[in-house]
Amino acid sequence: MDKQRRMMIFCLLLAAIISPVFTREWKANVVKHLEALVSSCVVVPCLFTHPKGDLPTSRLRGIWHRQIDRNQRIYSQDNMKVLENFRERTRLLGHLGQENCTLEITKIMDHDNGPFCFRIELAEIETDTSTDKFSFVEDCVTFKMLPDPPKPKLNYPKTAIQGRPYTITCSVTHSCPSYNPELTWSKGTADEVIEVHKDIGSGYWEAESILTIIPEEKDDHTEIICTATFKGPRTSSGKLTLYVKRTENSNHIIIPTVAVIGTAVIFAVFYIFMVKRYKKHIAELQSGDGSVWNRLSRLSHRIRSNGPRPSRSDQRRPTGDTVDLGHIPKNVKSKSCADQKISKTRFPSPKSQPKSYNCQKDLDNGDDYMNDVDAIYGNM
Repeated sequence: MDKQRRMMIFCLLLAAIISPVFTREWKANVVKHLEALVSSCVVVPCLFTHPKGDLPTSRLRGIWHRQIDRNQRIYSQDNMKVLENFRERTRLLGHLGQENCTLEITKIMDHDNGPFCFRIELAEIETDTSTDKFSFVEDCVTFKMLPDPPKPKLNYPKTAIQGRPYTITCSVTHSCPSYNPELTWSKGTADEVIEVHKDIGSGYWEAESILTIIPEEKDDHTEIICTATFKGPRTSSGKLTLYVKRTENSNHIIIPTVAVIGTAVIFAVFYIFMVKRYKKHIAELQSGDGSVWNRLSRLSHRIRSNGPRPSRSDQRRPTGDTVDLGHIPKNVKSKSCADQKISKTRFPSPKSQPKSYNCQKDLDNGDDYMNDVDAIYGNM
């Protein structure tokens, strides 16, 4: 029983190893459509399989030809069998022993549109003759000719912040990895640039350049240009306008705040000083301790003292009472003119009396005055 089981397992393993060889067939995997830039180059990815299994490259012959006629070869190891228009312009990039039939065509012309198909021939080393041949006419490539190169695409943040790293990515799609487009910048140095090339599938590759700069305020509203140079040479460019935002900090808040606080402090100090001075001034006026209030009082008294004296008519104005001069002693002088009340009706002034009346002089000559009065009105 164990022997039968072992035999069954052995047969299964042998079948698993041998079956791929017998089940392999003539098959090619070729990109059917590609864009090709005129005057540049194009690379056609190609893989194939054949029933003979793994064979060395020396036993394989790879051929590319037009679909309508396999004798119109655009590539062959025998260059003399290649159409003159394609000589020195085509080559295989892959190794046939690794079942890689990738083709490169350079100096693309606008009539090189295809379709083009791959053919494989298996040869005997001794006779160098092909025993098995197969053309993959069902898996051919056709080119769409591009008269102008594609423009680079730019990917970047909308706003750059002053003093902070700012990254811009410039990328362009192409179909010629043998001669990758060269991407250059109008700003920055080589140390600030990183280049990346990658296969994005379906026969296309992408060249990418990453620029990292530290923008300054002077860079605001300036243009940055990314230029792609293709084989040919053919060039195209993409550009952006850089908008730089000032660094976000608290200076725009601190400076105005400090200015407002400083101004408020100055006005507060000035206000307090004026209030104290005003209160001190009021206190001095109310205390009457010989300061401003006293000076104002003396000034007012002086103004009243130096005012106009009573007029002569006021001095003669009767009061309505008669004065008996007979009872006034001759040797007694009146202290003031105000005390001398004379009735104008009963005692009219002599015509000989001077117009200007000096009370003090009359007081000094009191005896004469009393004698004159006695002389004139003594009998009354």
